[in-house]
Amino acid sequence: MQTHYPVVIVGGGQAGLSMSYCLKARGFDHIIFEKNTIGYSWRSKRWDSFCLVTPNWQCKLPGFHYPGDDPHGFMQRDEIVQYIEAYAASFDPPLKEGIAVSKVRRNEAQGVFEVSTTIGEYTADQVIIAVGGYHIPKLPTIAERLPEAIVQLHSSEYRNPESLPADKAVLVVGTGQSGCQIAEDLHLAGKQVHLCVGSAPRSPRRYRGKDVVDWLDQMGYYDLSIDEHPQKEKARTNTNHYVTGRGGGREIDLRQFALEGMQLHGRLKTIRDGKLEFAANLKQNLDQADAVAENIKKGIDSFIDKNHLQAPVELPYQPAWEPDQALLELDYEAANIGAVVWSTGYHSDFSWIEIPVFDGKGYPGHDRGVTGIPGFYFLGLPWLYTWGSGRFSGVARDANYLADTIVMRKKVAQRNDWSTINEFLLGS
Repeated sequence: MQTHYPVVIVGGGQAGLSMSYCLKARGFDHIIFEKNTIGYSWRSKRWDSFCLVTPNWQCKLPGFHYPGDDPHGFMQRDEIVQYIEAYAASFDPPLKEGIAVSKVRRNEAQGVFEVSTTIGEYTADQVIIAVGGYHIPKLPTIAERLPEAIVQLHSSEYRNPESLPADKAVLVVGTGQSGCQIAEDLHLAGKQVHLCVGSAPRSPRRYRGKDVVDWLDQMGYYDLSIDEHPQKEKARTNTNHYVTGRGGGREIDLRQFALEGMQLHGRLKTIRDGKLEFAANLKQNLDQADAVAENIKKGIDSFIDKNHLQAPVELPYQPAWEPDQALLELDYEAANIGAVVWSTGYHSDFSWIEIPVFDGKGYPGHDRGVTGIPGFYFLGLPWLYTWGSGRFSGVARDANYLADTIVMRKKVAQRNDWSTINEFLLGS
């Protein structure tokens, strides 16, 4: 059995498959280790009504752009899984499913990387880590203060309203994309929802005749690199804007939900003596989210004016609801709360990688996925290079760049001339 490969790819999601496609196109021998199965996270870590928040035309995996007849629609969960499965079937990657990698380290004496898996030890000249950045569900310690009678689950475990206790209210904590969409899912099903509103920004869905994604694409936003971004590397940790592709795509306006009976609260501060305590920042968080949405619109307005484009004019946004006086305390038993959905994000876990490329917070240091250790790379991380790096829209650019780098490194190694690779990297 072959145990040494020129390249080992860890992770068989869209990033790992994209990397495989680009290497195969260049005739480069490699293997992919995937802990689960193709499409596992999309199939098993998303709720039943989940759909993309970006239009289908942005699904641009290398060699396999969205093949359907609804480019401006939004694929639902099962369609996304089918898209990824069809992609893999289109080029037959050297993929080993159900194989976990427990350790990656560098053997300096032999000049190779050592990869420990559940089927044995492997070595490689070069390694790509393509496991994304969302690994361990993040749950606040205050969750321990709720009684056992209240069902608690992370957003990755939520499936549908029917899976939660009947005739009970639900508390959703967090208003990133998952939190807002789950709150909407429960709300539309007739559940009484209490939503803890955080500082996540919101986005318009359509503006002046187009989906906002179409405008941003035309404006060149998706080609903006992390080095050109006003916030630089801080952009990598920003919360995603909340919006939805549900029902053909629409905005998520929490104020409208409040008019329809959803109970909005500020950030959840603590839980004690049978009560939920909230910060007095509900109005501030709603206003801040609206301000971000309006700034996006202003940017589009400027682009339209600058380029003398014809587009319908829209009236400014008017808040449909304002909180009178935010409720700062709620008795969860009196409120009949029977479940809590924690939409509080994830921790990254790269502890199994024994290679010195991480900062003090455990985040890998890299430039376009290329680390300071020759032959060691990352792919599929948020803002690896552009906004689309961790999405279907931009991973092809990153995978092609790394594939070219990998081919060049091999040529350089064969000639033992590392100056060439430095020139290549600096000139790209």
